[in-house]
Formats: sequence, structure tokens, C-alpha cells
Amino acid sequence: MATIEERMDSDGKANYRVKVRLKGYPQQTATFTRKTDAKNWAQDTESAIRDGRHFKYSEAKKHTLAELIDRYKRDILPTKTNNKKTQKVQGQQLDWWKAELGDYALADVTPALLAEYRDKLTSTEIRPNTKRSPSTITRYMAALSHAFTIAVKEWDS
Repeated sequence: MATIEERMDSDGKANYRVKVRLKGYPQQTATFTRKTDAKNWAQDTESAIRDGRHFKYSEAKKHTLAELIDRYKRDILPTKTNNKKTQKVQGQQLDWWKAELGDYALADVTPALLAEYRDKLTSTEIRPNTKRSPSTITRYMAALSHAFTIAVKEWDS
């Protein structure tokens, strides 16, 4: 479903922000100076998403989480910090996600799926009677979150 919101810029001119939200798909937004352009974009985007033609979603169907993690570890992790220990630890955290969810297409990695595996990470004993601490779980989530952020912003995945 699309919503069009009229907004005024600093010059007093109207702009139209369109949000297209369909269940199971990421929200798409765009801004236009003409309302007719906004309506046309909303209709085109909705139909493209429903037909599986929308670029960002189609691209996410083509790649797996394992591919994303491999690329992130190769291209981003070495430049993220000079601390080799931090790189090694984050690499191990990403390897855990890759082992658990690597075969999933990026489009199929949902918040519910991530929550399920986060809970698995929390409940798994790393040594007898020892589980990961909440801060460690947060670090695992942060490593994966940054990989997704880079993929969306820089790689159009």
C-alpha cells in the first residue's frame, strides 16, 4: 500500500514523499515535486514488487547470506580496524552466522529468522554450564547488522 505525504521545503514549495509498504517486502520511499509523478511511481513500484521485478528485491533473491559475509570479510573487515584481534573475533562471529544461515537468500533473511537464531546463540553452551553473555550476543548481532548495512548502502543488495 502506498501513502503520499505533502511536505513543504524551506522555499515554501510542495514536495511529495511516497512510501510503498507491502507485507514481506522492505519499505520503498521516494520524493517528487509533482503529485502526479508521485502517484505514478507508487503504482509502478507496487506492481513491480508484486511481480518480482523490483530491482532491490530481485537482487536480494540472487545472493545468499554466505556470499554477503564472504564479500564483507574480504572487502570491508580488513579496512574497518587496524586491530587484528578485533578483525579475527568479528570474522569468527560472521562465520557463525554463515554456518547457521549462509544458505538463505538475502531476501529470505527476516527479522523473525534472525531472532530465532539469536535465541539459539543465547541458549547454546560454549563450555559446560557457560553460555554467551548478553554483550557477546549484541556483538554478534552488530557484526551481522554492519554487513547488511554495507550491502544495502554500497552494494545495492
